[in-house]
Amino acid sequence: MTEAAELPQAPEEARTVFGEFFPEAVRYAELLADAGVKRGLIGPREVPRLWERHLLNCAVLSEVVPEGVTVCDVGSGAGLPGIPLALVRPDLKITLLEPLLRRTNFLQEVVELLGLDHVTVVRGRAEEMLGKLPPVHVVTARAVAPLDRLAGWGVPLLRPYGEMLALKGDTAQEELDGARAALSKLGVVETSVVQVGQGIVDPLSTVVRVEVGESPGGVRFAAKRAKAARAGRVRRRR
Repeated sequence: MTEAAELPQAPEEARTVFGEFFPEAVRYAELLADAGVKRGLIGPREVPRLWERHLLNCAVLSEVVPEGVTVCDVGSGAGLPGIPLALVRPDLKITLLEPLLRRTNFLQEVVELLGLDHVTVVRGRAEEMLGKLPPVHVVTARAVAPLDRLAGWGVPLLRPYGEMLALKGDTAQEELDGARAALSKLGVVETSVVQVGQGIVDPLSTVVRVEVGESPGGVRFAAKRAKAARAGRVRRRR
C-alpha cells in the first residue's frame, strides 16, 4: 500500500479568499485529505494539489454568484464547489445535491463539523428533484458530465431567469458551441464563458454561464413543472 500523500500548508491566497473562515477551510482540506481519500471521494494524488486545484479553484466561483441567492450544487460529490463557496459566501442558501449515500454521509458530517447552517445536504438525482426542491436562482456544478447532459439535469431546477454556473476546463468554449441546440431547447437565452480568480489561481478558473428565460427546462419541462406546482398546492391545503 502506498503511503498517503501529505496535505501541504495552505497558501497565502487561501487566507485572503476565505478570510474569517480560513480555519474552517483548513479543516475541510484536512477532512478531504484523510476521510475523503479513505472513502474514495478523491484520489490520493489530488492531496498535494488540494488547495490550488480544488478549494481555491472552486471558491473563486463566488465572483460570479449574486448576493443573497439560493444555490443548488448538482452532483456535489465531496462538496466541490458547494462547500468552498459556502465558506466564502455565508449570504447564500446552498443545497448540496448528491445521489450516492457514502458521499451524502460525508457531506453531512462536513456541514455539521464546520457549522455551515446555511447549507443543506439532499440525497437524490437532479432529474428526480423537480417539484421536490424549491427552484433556485443558481445551479452550480463541476465537471460532472458533458455540458448538454449537465444542463438537462441542472437547468430545470432553476427559477425563471436563473443561471447555471459550470466549472469547466480548457475545452469550455468548444463544449458550449457543441451544446447550443440542446441548451436552446432547455429554455436557455444567454450563454458565455468567463474566467475568475485573477491573482488567486493560475490558471484561472473557467466558468460556463448559462442563463434561462421564463421557462427553465423549456417546453419539455413545462407540464412537469405545472403538475409539481399543483401537487404542492394540494399538499399545502391538506
